[in-house]
Amino acid sequence: MKTLVTLVGPTGVGKTEVALTLARQLGSPIINADSRQMFADLRIGTAAPTATQLAEVQHYFVGTLGIRDYYSAARFETEVLKLTEQLFRTHDTLLLSGGSMMYVDAVCNGIDDIPTVTDETRALLRQRWQTEGIERLKAELRLLDPDYYAIVDLKNPKRIVHALEIYYQSGRPYSTFRTATRKQRPFRILKLGLQRERAELFERINRRVDQMLADGLLEEVRAMLPYRDENALNTVGYKEMFQVLDGTWTLDFATERMKKNTRVYAKKQMTWFRRDNEIHWFHPDDTEAMMRLIAPSDTKTSHFVLPST
Repeated sequence: MKTLVTLVGPTGVGKTEVALTLARQLGSPIINADSRQMFADLRIGTAAPTATQLAEVQHYFVGTLGIRDYYSAARFETEVLKLTEQLFRTHDTLLLSGGSMMYVDAVCNGIDDIPTVTDETRALLRQRWQTEGIERLKAELRLLDPDYYAIVDLKNPKRIVHALEIYYQSGRPYSTFRTATRKQRPFRILKLGLQRERAELFERINRRVDQMLADGLLEEVRAMLPYRDENALNTVGYKEMFQVLDGTWTLDFATERMKKNTRVYAKKQMTWFRRDNEIHWFHPDDTEAMMRLIAPSDTKTSHFVLPST
């Protein structure tokens, strides 16, 4: 049976290197599931694959979007399913790798059939957010969709705004689209997760932030100043460096804050992935055990035990 191998794990754990190793051994392209790496102008701050890595193994969904392009997990689901249908004609196994939780989940389990929001509706709600403030929009959501209001993260303005976008686009509360019904796929899904000890992971994150700055992150962010309100830039690294360019923070302070926020995001990713008991956990160095699980032989597969936190 055709198999889609999904490789997940927190930021900085080493997914890129492991994905390249597995892809070479499987003879598979890599389907990227990191939503920020899809934006062509965000190469350094998203730790996107290098030109050499892209030339070594065929990648999909890397550097395919402009900074103002709208994208969603629902669109990713549709496009990946179409792509896998084509690629499975010549491959028995495909590799999907990335840490964007909703994107991976959309491919593995499906996403509710939520209406596509038009540019006009999105612009209207963005303008209202800027002029009326998020508290006004929260109050409106509470009236229009009390069921979703009761469970939404009220500290996340984007989710408030998106729920209102759906309401004004469709005339229905966002909560009525959220069925959470798992969709069947015409292929087997094998889930691999990468995990390091906390201290090791955090040290790798700190070093990677330093390397991003050495590679020119600040200049990459400077080029994005005209687009700073775009959703693609509402992410760790860019938000902190905008503060430097504004003169609000020193570079040293922003660097330490970026490291801290990246560590927090990594913990959030692991909290999400731990909910899935279908994931087989490995240390990134143990690619041989991963391959034994993907392509079983007479040798028994041992895998990394997820440490408690």
